[in-house]
Amino acid sequence: MADYHYRPAAGWINDPNGLVQFKGYYHIFYQHSPHFETPWHESMHWGHARTKDFFRFEELPVALSPDRDYDRDGCWSGTAVVKDGVLWLFYACIREGTQAVAAAYSTDGVHFEKCAGNPVIPTFPPEGSPDFRDPAVCFAEGSYWCVMASGNRERNTAVLLLYESGDLLRWQYRGVLREWENAKFAECPSFVPFGDRYLLAASVCREQGHAFSLAVGRFENARFTVDAEGEVDKGPDQYAGQIFRDSQDRALLISWIPGWNYAGYREKDLGCFSVPREITCENGVIHAYPAREVRQFLTESDPAVIRTDDGFRILRSGREPVEYRGPVRDLKILRDGRVAEVFVNGGEEVYTALL
Repeated sequence: MADYHYRPAAGWINDPNGLVQFKGYYHIFYQHSPHFETPWHESMHWGHARTKDFFRFEELPVALSPDRDYDRDGCWSGTAVVKDGVLWLFYACIREGTQAVAAAYSTDGVHFEKCAGNPVIPTFPPEGSPDFRDPAVCFAEGSYWCVMASGNRERNTAVLLLYESGDLLRWQYRGVLREWENAKFAECPSFVPFGDRYLLAASVCREQGHAFSLAVGRFENARFTVDAEGEVDKGPDQYAGQIFRDSQDRALLISWIPGWNYAGYREKDLGCFSVPREITCENGVIHAYPAREVRQFLTESDPAVIRTDDGFRILRSGREPVEYRGPVRDLKILRDGRVAEVFVNGGEEVYTALL
């Protein structure tokens, strides 16, 4: 059981949602089944916690419950944005298989009211498909932008679709922002300013597995041009990473560490969240390294991480070890119970594994 990797006191947890800084706290929302330790027994909720240091957390009441006709089949993944002192949540709402976008707002960061005009984006455009989910909202270039994850079944591509708004309630479709060939669909995008450029991330789902794509590029005239790209975390136990920017102008990434593979021989699911990793780009190479607040937990060795002549091996109970082959100039390990996050060469590569 993780001690400083966040998970709720009870109930299922998956994708981090609505990562945001608001009224002196970092807020972490997440996909949540509050009454069950495994998913699919009830429609999805948004759990909620806050922290000031990323290793001590205060669990708050459930932020969103599926209590409207348009979201009765779940309040699914999304993001948060602050406008004029109000915290806004945008989430994928599902009713009888129809996926749309709904919004809720709060002035205190704890109690949320759903918008009367929901859903604010009612359906997918021709370039998308019924896989239409995970709104990523940010403010840039004088407008609010919403990136939707989808797929084009005829073209066999994963796509990110772009919308623009001036008030967060009325959205205009602006076209395809990014596309990946030979893929089913994308999930869990992030889109945030990054210095004089932008970060665009998504989990790209292919017939065989998935990859977390993270790109740095230019955003002009509602189009994104890639300058640098990396997969960052290549560990077997990470998914659904979300990036947000804080008041220190850091781009911070938090991912879900799923525990599905432990079902049946552990006493409880081990799902939790990664520590925040600060994203930087040096000489065209994207790095992810623990945020300053949690670097105190880093070590240079661990019994589960075995150095080899050409890299290292991460030992896991009941599963094959994780093998890394390549130059290792620097190795830092963050070990918390059965959770290991391994940072190679200053964060050029990251391997997250449940042990």
